[in-house]
Order: sequence, then C-alpha cells, then structure tokens
Amino acid sequence: MTPPAGADGRDRPGEFEIIGEIFAPLAAGAPGAWGLKDDAALFHPSAGFETVLTVDAMVAGVHFMPDDPPESIAKKLLRVNLSDLAAKGAVPRGYLLVTAFPADIDIEWIRRFADGLAGDQARYGVSLWGGDTVKTPGPLTLSLTAIGEVPEGRIVRRGGARAGDDLYVTGTLGDAALGLAVLKDEIAGLGESHAAFLASRYREPEPRTAFGRKLPGIAHAALDVSDGLMADLGHLCSASGVGARVEFHRLPLSPAGEAALGLKPELRGLVAGGGDDYEILFAASPAEAGPVAAAAAESGLRVTRIGTLLPAEKGVAAFDETGREMPLKQLGYRHF
Repeated sequence: MTPPAGADGRDRPGEFEIIGEIFAPLAAGAPGAWGLKDDAALFHPSAGFETVLTVDAMVAGVHFMPDDPPESIAKKLLRVNLSDLAAKGAVPRGYLLVTAFPADIDIEWIRRFADGLAGDQARYGVSLWGGDTVKTPGPLTLSLTAIGEVPEGRIVRRGGARAGDDLYVTGTLGDAALGLAVLKDEIAGLGESHAAFLASRYREPEPRTAFGRKLPGIAHAALDVSDGLMADLGHLCSASGVGARVEFHRLPLSPAGEAALGLKPELRGLVAGGGDDYEILFAASPAEAGPVAAAAAESGLRVTRIGTLLPAEKGVAAFDETGREMPLKQLGYRHF
C-alpha cells in the first residue's frame, strides 16, 4: 500500500494521515473516542465504580534500547501503565497516547509500533481513546495515560500497610535487569533460551492484571516494582509509616535468573535493586494468607512471601538466611 501524501506535499504521511490511517483503527472498540476525530474522548465509569488514572513516559536510550523492535516498545509502553492499574486493584478500560517521533522515523516503524499496540489491546481488553502526535528533534519519546475502574472505596493505595503485615511479591525478580545486561552482552555463556527469556522480560513485562483485580479486600497496600524492589518498598513504607524486614533468600528467581547469577554472582544485587520487573509488591495481614494463596492459584501466578512489615523506627533492610543484614549497593533506578 502506498502511503498517502502528507499535508506538506511529501510522499509520506503527515501528522493527520498517521493518526487517521495508523492510529484511528486502534480506537474502533471505544465509541466515546469517535474515531479520534474530536478533541477529547467520553468515558462513562460503570455504576458503583471509580476511575483510576496513571501515566508513564518512555525515552529511547533510557527506558528501552533504541534498536528494540517497535512492537516490543509499544507493548512495554502499554504494559507498564497496566501494571500500575493492576497494583491499584483496577480493571483497565482504555488509554491516551502521546508520540514524539524524530523527523526521520520510518513510516513502517510506526506501523509496526501500532501493530504491537493492537495485539495488546486484544489481549488486555483496552482501546485507544485519543492523544497527540508530534515531531521532536530529540530522541523518540512516548507517553501513555491508562484509564481503569475500581469498585468505589476499594482502591489499593501505597499508604495502608501496617506493622505486622506480611510482605508479598508476584512472579520473579531481577529478570528485567538481567535481561538488560544480556542485551548489553554483559553475561557470557548463558544459554540461548535463558538469554531470550531474560531479554523478553526487559522488553515486554507482564502486567499482573488478573491477580491485581483480586487485591481489594485482601491487600492493605500495594504498588508495582518499577524502580527496584528495595526502592519501591521504601516508597510503600514511607507512605504507610512502617519499616520492613526482607528475607533476601526468599526473593523469587526464575530458572533463567538463577542461571545468569550462577555465571555472574556479583549481579545478585539486581534481584533486590534492579528496575523494570513490574511485579506487584503488596502487604496483607497474616490472616489473609489463605485468600492470597487462593488468588494466586486462581490467577495461575507465583506469589511469594518475602518478609514482614515492622514499626517505622526499625527501618527498611534486607537480611540473609543467617539473619545478617545485607549491604545492598544497588537500591533502584532514579532519573535524577
């Protein structure tokens, strides 16, 4: 198919052609988006529900490798936002998208980016509701705002944890940070399947949407692990006014993660400090151990108890299997 001429007469799509031809089909499942032909979208929350909003931005060379496949970049952009909704106990409904494309970007790259979004829209039951498309002289920059619903008064915030709560995490930790090391050729000798798995965990995280919607009524507090376990645990403890003891030997590893650390044990700090895991870290009363296990089984998801919340004066620390506090140099990613 030959791309239509842009508004400036060039033999390639302009802003409105890109929106109409490539992105408008992504809005087909959202009547209130009006085919992206208006200045805003209309959303009616379900009766008895409240709206939950979250936004994340991604920049080439910071949040993804510049040569990552465009489909993977699109999936990561959507999924990191769905992960935030999952940690709040919300069901995703739709999203707004802002793309700042370099002037020399290939139109086929944009098509493949949209294909990645289309695949995940079908998987997670969301549609594009609107946004903006602009040109930038800098690196490729993307921003996505996700919209979800949670039953009234049931949102799971960071600030509800209590001393004595058990601390849990979904899935496995450290895979994404180890995957980035794989993509940078920093782990030699790892088998092809393990390397591919870790790279995919960095490029295409798995938002725990099915499990997340079971958190209301079970979890006192939750957030997703984006900056690293210990860093995000610090955020939860600060918001809740508690401390925490993490049992480092309990932190869940994937077989690929174990293999990578077997080759480079000096990277084990990435398990507690590496970013981009997008697993859910949550606090629940010991009395909720049964419901937590049931929710994990119903979701087909590994959920691991990794520690205990303490009074605030105890601080936040990790300990090895002998009970000795572990000094962790890698405490999470910060932009500034």
